Amino acid sequence: MSETVTTTAVDEPTLSPAELAPYIQHTRIEANATRDDMIAHAREAITHGFNAAMVSASWLPVVAAELRGTGIGVASALDFPAVGVMTSAGKAAEAAEIARLGATQLDIGVQVGWLKSGMYNEFREDIAGVVRASGLPVKVMLELPLLTDAEKEAAVELAMEAGASFLKNASSGQIETANPTSVRYLVDRARDGVQVKASGSIKTYRQSLELLRAGAVLLGTSAGIAIVTDTGDDSTVSY
Repeated sequence: MSETVTTTAVDEPTLSPAELAPYIQHTRIEANATRDDMIAHAREAITHGFNAAMVSASWLPVVAAELRGTGIGVASALDFPAVGVMTSAGKAAEAAEIARLGATQLDIGVQVGWLKSGMYNEFREDIAGVVRASGLPVKVMLELPLLTDAEKEAAVELAMEAGASFLKNASSGQIETANPTSVRYLVDRARDGVQVKASGSIKTYRQSLELLRAGAVLLGTSAGIAIVTDTGDDSTVSY
């Protein structure tokens, strides 16, 4: 069942570290994470009041059961962490299964190569198929550093035409460290009803606050606890 992802832009006064929790999507996607790890991850989301727990689709039943009735979102991703490798039909089928397993929101990779090849209809339909199949708010990882200026403009427009609820600067820190410039770029181009999620090596309270002030309403990070306890620094690991 689809849900509305409730978010509000940050205004002054400055939020404390703990007050950033409702903007953070608490992420854990390691291949070697165990069932106990994922239960603990869900419980951390509850304890700190994060916006959602972002987990691999294979762990959705476990995490959704832990979060049921808490008001914490259940997020997952597809065509990720290597983006643009799935067929559009496979993507849509997986999106429907992810929704069935209990996800309430979904992040997706895009076909960067198709965009660069001028295959705009195919690029748009790849996203639209996921939107239709899942019935969930879909956040589109645009991989901005991989695109030319013209390709960035096209990607943003095509994603919104396809029904994206959120625009994202990148899938992870391997592509881009989330920054206010990329966030503002997306915010300035987002139509009414479309919002911005920042993602990529978000590690500290100060960095998080800057991204929210730039206009992001969600932050995807595996360093959520370090951020809300203001213990993160440059050595903190975050994807």
